[in-house]
Amino acid sequence: MSTPPATPADERKEPQRAARFTYVGFDIEPAANRVVCRYRLDDTEFSEVVSFPGGGDWTTPAVTEAARILFLLTGVSYYKAGAPPVVDLGETALTETELAFLKSFYQDGLGEFAYRNGISLQDLEFETEILERTHSAQYRPRQNSPLVPFGGGVDSIVSVEQIRPHTQDAALFVVTRPGDEFDAIEEPAKVTGWPVVRAERSIDPTILRSRELGFLNGHVPVTGIISAITVLAAVLEGRDAVVLSNEWSASSATLHDNGRPVNHQFSKSETFEAGFRDVLAGALGDGLQYFSLLRALSEVWIAARFAEQPQYFDHFRSCNKAFLIDTTKRFDHWCGVCDKCAFIDLVLAPFVSKEDLQRIFRVAGEPLQKPELLETFRRLLGFVPDAKPWECVGDVSESRVAARAAAARPDRAGDQILQTLALAAGGYGDPAPEELLKPMSRHFVPERYQPEILRNAHE
Repeated sequence: MSTPPATPADERKEPQRAARFTYVGFDIEPAANRVVCRYRLDDTEFSEVVSFPGGGDWTTPAVTEAARILFLLTGVSYYKAGAPPVVDLGETALTETELAFLKSFYQDGLGEFAYRNGISLQDLEFETEILERTHSAQYRPRQNSPLVPFGGGVDSIVSVEQIRPHTQDAALFVVTRPGDEFDAIEEPAKVTGWPVVRAERSIDPTILRSRELGFLNGHVPVTGIISAITVLAAVLEGRDAVVLSNEWSASSATLHDNGRPVNHQFSKSETFEAGFRDVLAGALGDGLQYFSLLRALSEVWIAARFAEQPQYFDHFRSCNKAFLIDTTKRFDHWCGVCDKCAFIDLVLAPFVSKEDLQRIFRVAGEPLQKPELLETFRRLLGFVPDAKPWECVGDVSESRVAARAAAARPDRAGDQILQTLALAAGGYGDPAPEELLKPMSRHFVPERYQPEILRNAHE
């Protein structure tokens, strides 16, 4: 169900925080095909292992740079256990660009965590030496060999199908815990027909006992961490691009706290993407391109393209219950009641028949047919102030446009929820549906990988 809004940070007592978080160091272990990252929170030591079972070339300078960037971003998972006011980079020197990016990654990437825990991170202090970089690692990959992080949902499926005409040397990328696989990823991955490059992330078991040990807990910018892991995987394989599937609305704030945007999807935002690209350019040169193929495109456009790929209808899943760590609680079907199930149903409804959507949600039932979910949909459409779910869902304007377009379909004429939502949505000054089917913002997609809609925008 939807998560109710948290009490604003300035209305709650700040919890007990640690004093210092330290980046201890990282080790590259080529014989084991892994990187080990070590951190310290006051007197508590943490160690994270990221392994690459497929191996690769560990000898290049680019690997060391990519591993260092991975080390920098992965630390946020351990910092949040105590959220101290000081981050000590130890012997790891940063360029000015890297320091500015890392500050944003902590302050904005942990914006939801800070808000919901009643903490301010705006005075967070970073202790580090400034590195004067004279040259990059000059990474030189083979061309047209993209690596596409794949989650099995609508967005990454659309990226695969949009980029397919541009390369014969693409691969999917999947990160899991050692020995674990998610059916919600594996099933649609098989439908793509592409090979899968894998990494295994072993989070320190101490951090998994956060509640028991009294650590602070909450959301971290995991897409940023996955991005760094993907970059290292791409460098190991000599690939020329990391292709994300983050759309225009990922840059929209979930809410504003005293005028400051708080975005659940910060590490999917344009701000993160631009900053991370600058960091990679400084460290690796221009050999590796990192970008979101869908950056300029709306969820409505993405849904329309997904509707053209019916081979995935019985295999994709975006429900969080499909990704629970506890396999005994993991769903093998859509739960049909969470915010993500509701949003996916809503945004596909203008383009996918009611019959097909009822088949997709057949086990739990289609969300749009459940009167008890009306309030969930009202939050998705922004009818309740500052109540947008803390989830990866579209902008409220996209949801309102989708509701109106779906309600106009003949097969939805009798749908009470949709008709109610569409009537209420008519009072907002949202873009016309056709406007959401055009590029909405700038993007960083190289010409060789651009979908037709982006190429045509320049003509």
